[in-house]
Amino acid sequence: MPHFIYESAEDSFLLEKWVKQFAIGKVLDVGTGSGIQAIAAAENPQVKSVLAVDIQPEVVAHCKNTVQNKKITFLQSDLFASIKKGMLFDTIIFNPPYLPADEKDPHPALDGGKKGYETLQRFFEKAPEYLAEDGIILIVFSSITKKDIVDESIRNKMLDFDLLEKKHVSFEDLYVYKVEKSPILKELGKKGVSDVAYHAKGKRGKVFVGMLKGKKVAVKVKNPSSEAVGKIEQEAIMLRKLEKHHIAPKVLVFAKDYLVMDFIEGGFIGDFLGNASSKGTMRVLKESLEQMFLLDALGITKEEMHHPHKHIIVTKQKKPMLIDFERAHYDEHPSNVTQFCQFLTSSAIQPILKRKGISIDKQETVALAKEYKKERSRKVFERILALLN
Repeated sequence: MPHFIYESAEDSFLLEKWVKQFAIGKVLDVGTGSGIQAIAAAENPQVKSVLAVDIQPEVVAHCKNTVQNKKITFLQSDLFASIKKGMLFDTIIFNPPYLPADEKDPHPALDGGKKGYETLQRFFEKAPEYLAEDGIILIVFSSITKKDIVDESIRNKMLDFDLLEKKHVSFEDLYVYKVEKSPILKELGKKGVSDVAYHAKGKRGKVFVGMLKGKKVAVKVKNPSSEAVGKIEQEAIMLRKLEKHHIAPKVLVFAKDYLVMDFIEGGFIGDFLGNASSKGTMRVLKESLEQMFLLDALGITKEEMHHPHKHIIVTKQKKPMLIDFERAHYDEHPSNVTQFCQFLTSSAIQPILKRKGISIDKQETVALAKEYKKERSRKVFERILALLN
């Protein structure tokens, strides 16, 4: 075997066993090396065609000269780089390089990146775009690659996986995974949402970003570790109630298990206030207070407004927008303005305001908040606003 080709070893034979069992339809073999997985797939009668790619042109040339199978086509490509967008495969196979890179003696068939897992991370960033709706991905990797990071890379693309086999070899464990699109990802695909990737996680929900009709969107799903029930539906109801007021994301698609809404570009209010001018700070705080008053008038308590750092995003147009309505609820005695008054007088915001020459009297604010709580009138609210003049 030429030195530039990864010679088949335990990981190759382990993956080959499962490729023979599961490969079907249109197959993509990434990092084909000697071509062992491409050949195994092609021998399955249920396989129609195999596209085998490798980053090394020498490998591709060697395989073209030595592998004789009409089902297989060889192509030079760094992962998916040379594969046409829109091509979908029923089976994607990958036996990745998974050793930490050796700077003195680099080898593309062995080096998986600085830590060993970076190539697999790059693979999963793009793989869902080329996977048919009911397609599968078959991979093998080592405990050297850090299993928890591989698992996270898969989940971050809203994919599910099954461990087909674990085998201990010498100083490492080998894992074979069958990976496929989660039911929610399949459903999102039918709705036109693509390029889904992890963005953030809260106590009750996980947020992904994606694209819908050329526009960036946020996708919220329930956090599997949360025991809360009905929070996705509750948030959708609240956002639709607020839609005409333009103070929160617009709901685009909604189902029991997920919510697709506008992605609000900008930064959290705490970061904005730390860098904004005094004038900009006053304007955003006043507009935020107006939004709190609107929520009170609608009979909605959002919660978290006494520490809104992760609940208000200030857009590039310097407009505050409310996010995260999982805990929002209808309330006979809504408390958004009073909660925000707590924020204005808190130790988290007072030093920032003082650096900008903004002084908010704590005793007067507390007194006005108590008065507002009793009657919730516009007249008392105007006096609270006046504290920011």
